[in-house]
Amino acid sequence: MRKSLLILVMSFLVVAEVMAIDLGAAKSQGLVGETPSGYLAAVGAASGEVNQLINQINGKRRAEYNNIAKKNGISLNSVEALAGKKAIDKSRPGEYVQVGGKWRKK
Repeated sequence: MRKSLLILVMSFLVVAEVMAIDLGAAKSQGLVGETPSGYLAAVGAASGEVNQLINQINGKRRAEYNNIAKKNGISLNSVEALAGKKAIDKSRPGEYVQVGGKWRKK
């Protein structure tokens, strides 16, 4: 019985790991998009998993933007705006970008 329970728990862990969404998948599925502020945002209603991904990526981006701003003696807002422009420019066809406060497919 314990062995069966252990196997069942391990299978759920493997399935949960495989189901975890990454940035590329979230973008290609239209769940998240790039914004002019340099951060990701949910395109529509987002699941907890998508929100967690957004928060994780945006936290890393903010830390990097802060480092760049301090290193170059410029404002965080300037770095965010430049990063947002670059991210939108680099977005692939079919991915969502925010332009003028509205989402559009690139």
